[in-house]
Amino acid sequence: MKRLSQALLAFALAAGIHAEVHNPNPCNDLDGLSQTHTPSEVVVWVDEDGDTIWTETNRLPATTQFQDNVQPPVTVSHVPLPTHEPETVRILLTKTETHIETVTQELPAVTKKVEKKLNAQLDEHLPPHPPGVPAPAPPPPPPPPPPSEPLLLSPNPQTEPHDAPRHHHKPHPQADTHLEKRRSGISYSPYKADRSCKTQDEVNKDLDRLSDYAFVRIYGTDCGQTSTVATAARRHKMQVFAGIYDLTDFPNSLDAFEDAATTPDGKKDWSVFHTITVGNELVNGGREAPGKVAGAVTQARTILRGKGYKGPVVTVDTFSVHLKHPELCKASDYCAANCHAFFDATQQPHNTGPYVLEQAHAVSDVAGGKRTIITESGWPHAGKSNGAAVPSQYNQRVAIESLRRSFAHRKDDLVYFTAFDDLWKDDNRYTFSAERFWGIYDK
Repeated sequence: MKRLSQALLAFALAAGIHAEVHNPNPCNDLDGLSQTHTPSEVVVWVDEDGDTIWTETNRLPATTQFQDNVQPPVTVSHVPLPTHEPETVRILLTKTETHIETVTQELPAVTKKVEKKLNAQLDEHLPPHPPGVPAPAPPPPPPPPPPSEPLLLSPNPQTEPHDAPRHHHKPHPQADTHLEKRRSGISYSPYKADRSCKTQDEVNKDLDRLSDYAFVRIYGTDCGQTSTVATAARRHKMQVFAGIYDLTDFPNSLDAFEDAATTPDGKKDWSVFHTITVGNELVNGGREAPGKVAGAVTQARTILRGKGYKGPVVTVDTFSVHLKHPELCKASDYCAANCHAFFDATQQPHNTGPYVLEQAHAVSDVAGGKRTIITESGWPHAGKSNGAAVPSQYNQRVAIESLRRSFAHRKDDLVYFTAFDDLWKDDNRYTFSAERFWGIYDK
C-alpha cells in the first residue's frame, strides 16, 4: 500500500493538474455579453494524502479561436507517470465542466481519497460556464491499453544483421540503477583478460563497485579467490556465495573455505559465506552423473559442519537438469538453478523475468515445494542472435529490469549474471559468440 501511494504521489507531483482554456475570438457575443477568455494553466500541487500544498496559475498564449457562439471546452487531464514498481497503477482522468470519466485499475481506498480531493480542488479553479451556452460534449473514452508490452524486436529477428562479438566497452547506462540493493546477489570472476589472477587490490576495487549487493557469487578456489573475495567482501559487510567448480581433488578442495573463514587474528568467521556449492553444471556439462554429485554434496556438508560451517551446501545446475533429476535438489539445502532466457530461441528480453520466475516455480514443484534460488540469470549485450533472443546493450537493460520486477517479492532468490565482461572465456557452438559479453557493469 505504501509503495502504491508513493507511485501515485510521484505522478501527481510530476504531472500536476493541468487546466487548459482556449481563447475564443473576443469579438464573439455570447447572450449579449462580450466575453474574453485569457488562456491559462492552473497547477495544483498535492501531498500523498491529496491535501493541497500550493496552487499556481500560469498564463498561456492563445492558439485557437472558436466561432458561432461555441464555448471552448475546459479540459483537465491527469496523466500517469510510468513507474518501475511492479504494482504500477494506470490512471486516466478526463474532466470537463459537466462530465468526469475515470478509468482505474483496482485502486485502493487511499487512492480514491486522493482522487476525490483533486477533483474538488479542480472545481475551484475551473471558470464558470457562461449561461445559455451548451456545455461541450464529453470526450470519447480513451482507447484501451495494449494487451501486452510492445515488441522490442522486428517480427523476424533472424533477418536482421548481427555483427561478430564486439571487444569495445561502451557504457551500459542505468543498468545499475534498476537493481535492488543489499538483497540480491551478483556473480563475479577474478580473472584478467589474459586469464591471469587479479590481485587483492584489484578484487577490492571490483567489489567496491558491487557493494550494493548482499552477496557475490564466485565459482572456484583457484587464484586464491575464496580468500581474496572474502577479504574484499568483509570490507562492505557482504557475503560470498563460494564453491568448488568440479570434483577434482575433492574433498581436499574444501580446505579453501576454512582458510578463507580464518580472520587475521586467527579466529573463524564462517558468516562471510552465504552458500557453499559443490560444482557448477556438472551434470549439464556431462562431466559427472547426478548420483555422484548428490553424494558429493552430502559428503561436503558433513565435512564442513565438522569444521564449523552451518550455512547451506548445494550443487548448482541448469533448471532443465533439476527438472529431470530432482535428487540434486533433495541432496541440496535448497534448489540452486541457473536459468537464462537468452538460450530459449523463442524468448525476448522483456519476458526474461516472467520466464525465469516460471522455471523457478517448476523446479520447486518437482522438488516437493523446496525453495529455489536462481543462481545465474542475465542477458548478453553483444554476440549473435539465438532466434528471437537478440543480444544488445538495450536488450540487456530491458532483461535486467524485467528480472528485477519479477523477483521484487523474492529478491534474495536471484543472482544476476554477471558483474563484468569475462574476456578470458572461450565461445562454443552453444554460446552464440556471446560468452564474454554478459557483464552488466562497464569496465
